[in-house]
Amino acid sequence: MIDPREAAKKVANEYRDFLIKSNMFALAMGVVIGNAVSKVVGAIVEDCVMPVAGVFQAEGNWRKGLQLDVWRFHFKLGDLLGVVIDFFIIATIVFLITKLFIRKEPPPPTKPCAMCLEPIHVDARRCKFCTSEVQAAPEPPKA
Repeated sequence: MIDPREAAKKVANEYRDFLIKSNMFALAMGVVIGNAVSKVVGAIVEDCVMPVAGVFQAEGNWRKGLQLDVWRFHFKLGDLLGVVIDFFIIATIVFLITKLFIRKEPPPPTKPCAMCLEPIHVDARRCKFCTSEVQAAPEPPKA
């Protein structure tokens, strides 16, 4: 007969392994951080950008006013246009925040391989493209 405690322990261990090995924890953290960033971006857009953008928009409730009625169908073109404008404003804010905080690392210094002319790291001793041996960079003189 199977002990229920042992079965529960086995299932719990399998579940833990599933979470750890499939990066489910990292995915969950990404969702949580994404939700927090979404709130920050939403606040920036709503509190800082939309008051300025509102100056350039038409007076009144233009989103509800732009509507196309064909037979029984009511196409809310103003609502669609408003959502597209909001998307571009939010995408611009996300782009600017990303450019502000995420910087690309400069590429490592390279030199051309003497045999195949492919770029290789300056400290490389063998070319990764043609596998020829390469002289290491000379040591800088010590003062």
